[in-house]
Amino acid sequence: MTAPSTTPATVTVGQYLATRLGQLGATHVFGLPGDYNLSLLDEMLTVPTFHWVGSTNELNAAYAADGFARISRRIGALVTTYGVGELSAINGVAGSFAEDVPVIQITGAPRTAVAAAGAKVHHTLIDGDYGHFSRAYDEVTTASATLRRQNAGQEIDRVLVAALEASKPGYLSIPADVAVARIPAGSLATPLRPRRSDPDSLAAFEADLRVALAGATDLTVLAGPRVHRKNLESSIRSLAEVSGVRIASQAGSRAIIDESHRSSLGMYNGAMTKTPGTREAVDGATPLVLAGVVMSDFLTGFFSHGFDPDDSIDLDFTTARIRGASYYGVTMADSLAAVERVARELALEAAPNAEVVSGVPRVEGQDPLSPLSQDAFWAEIQAWLPRDTLAIAEAGTPFYGALELSMPDGSDLLGQPVWSSIGFTLPAMLGAAIAAPDKRAVLFIGDGSAQLTIQELGTVLQRGLAPIVFLVNNEGYTVERAIQSPDAPYQDIATWNWTAIPATLAPNVPSETVTVRTVAELRGALALASSVTERLVFVEVIVPRDDKPSLLVELARGLTAADEA
Repeated sequence: MTAPSTTPATVTVGQYLATRLGQLGATHVFGLPGDYNLSLLDEMLTVPTFHWVGSTNELNAAYAADGFARISRRIGALVTTYGVGELSAINGVAGSFAEDVPVIQITGAPRTAVAAAGAKVHHTLIDGDYGHFSRAYDEVTTASATLRRQNAGQEIDRVLVAALEASKPGYLSIPADVAVARIPAGSLATPLRPRRSDPDSLAAFEADLRVALAGATDLTVLAGPRVHRKNLESSIRSLAEVSGVRIASQAGSRAIIDESHRSSLGMYNGAMTKTPGTREAVDGATPLVLAGVVMSDFLTGFFSHGFDPDDSIDLDFTTARIRGASYYGVTMADSLAAVERVARELALEAAPNAEVVSGVPRVEGQDPLSPLSQDAFWAEIQAWLPRDTLAIAEAGTPFYGALELSMPDGSDLLGQPVWSSIGFTLPAMLGAAIAAPDKRAVLFIGDGSAQLTIQELGTVLQRGLAPIVFLVNNEGYTVERAIQSPDAPYQDIATWNWTAIPATLAPNVPSETVTVRTVAELRGALALASSVTERLVFVEVIVPRDDKPSLLVELARGLTAADEA
């Protein structure tokens, strides 16, 4: 006799959504409560796989969901209330769209009858139009829906699958009455999966790839951040084991292959590439494979790349291209596997690699009692950085200093090189640390950026997380000073007592705080950070106002040249 099923015949819409999110790995959902989403949250909380992470504001929740999705390589999610909440979050969701991160914005909305009547209720524009904000989200999401009871399950599944396939955000607006409505639960027995490659398109791509690579003696691959988004680092590493294959990486994808690997060319960034041999290897490659590459200004050295994307083999999320010919419906996982199969068939020669400069050199002869500089700081960080680190670097001086590091094996570097919204990394650290509890988060953030989102450090502490935070205090917006008008009053920020902030935000949670001004003091702080692993170590790093990492100097020149062109 068959045992009776324990799965209920129906569930509420809130329960259906929470179950689907859990199946897709979004076990932690970020956000804030509001009167229009309370019933939705109550229903979602009844699902065992749903774990709520309350944020200090909706923008921070969006950043945290983004950080969770980036590091987990799964979907991220946040819940806000209608209007005021979702508009506060839209900048963060737009950043996820720009950087190919699948985040689901879930809005608790007024009841269906209220919207249909055009009632002039709070959180609306008092004009009877309830579609303003969903239309705004149409611009920064790949799929959206305002749910109705009749098709709520199908619409949830459609938006989630679209977000997964495109690696872009999705949007769900759920009226309060729909959130508690009961719908069939049968579909939950079948997990959601993105569509597989079209077999005919994949076969055609592989056949034409074999022709395109015929006669090649070596193969250069430039791997971009979209490889990371699809969790395909293992595919790149497998390809790197093929004789004659060399791998370069774009900024934002530093952990795709360990920099100590024999096939690693290091980081490529057009004319701003640190190693001349790396630039020559990529720009002169015939053939060149672009795997998940993003051709934006910051990632191409302000379009100073020397290769022609149209003359390359280009692998994207669902399309592959060979010198202009497109093969639709081919996933990047399958196109990378096809490249590896063909490369193994060719018996490529083991071409010598470019001489890669490994990391930031230690400052020789530096007086331990001398004031810190950017060069001295990053040199000490390079010497100290432990294996298996989850490094997070804020846009500005921290990001461009961190990009010059040689990341230890097993480490990851999270940044936001395309959207570059300052303040992103501190809330993103919350999501990333929850997604990767086995790695210690190390945050590098500037004082100007931290003033936007520092309140989320209270959430980090209250949840028992123990990151290391390096707050680079250079008296304002040094990245902007490097570009234009360094002495303008808009470059200055208010002076804060940074080391008092952790205790202010979480008075009952112990933490370690220290301010360092010299190399010797920094070394002492690094030793403290290594020895104290169960609580936050917050290090305020004092550096000169106008001191900049060398890569930022090049960035500023590129921006100035672009503005003058």
